[in-house]
Amino acid sequence: MNPAWIVGAVAVGIALGVIYFGGLWLTVRGVPTMRQPAFWFLVSFVLRMSVVLSGFYMVIGGRWERLVACMVGFLLARTLLIRHLRDVGQASSLPNA
Repeated sequence: MNPAWIVGAVAVGIALGVIYFGGLWLTVRGVPTMRQPAFWFLVSFVLRMSVVLSGFYMVIGGRWERLVACMVGFLLARTLLIRHLRDVGQASSLPNA
């Protein structure tokens, strides 16, 4: 297996993770202003899953090693976004009275 494919699969996994979890974050943040939040959660989920599953399918090309590498990148993006968005949320929260 060519190492360039592994690095590329990890990079695509990171991009897919940012799209998926970033989209989820944006959806959750928009809930207070939504008139039909359940509908928008469903639409957001379908769009995010379509993009991620299509991306995984295009990357793996029948090779399980690429799937594992892409999943590692996806989960790495999740971990990094959780840390980053937790810091953003704490910085913008109101102080306790």
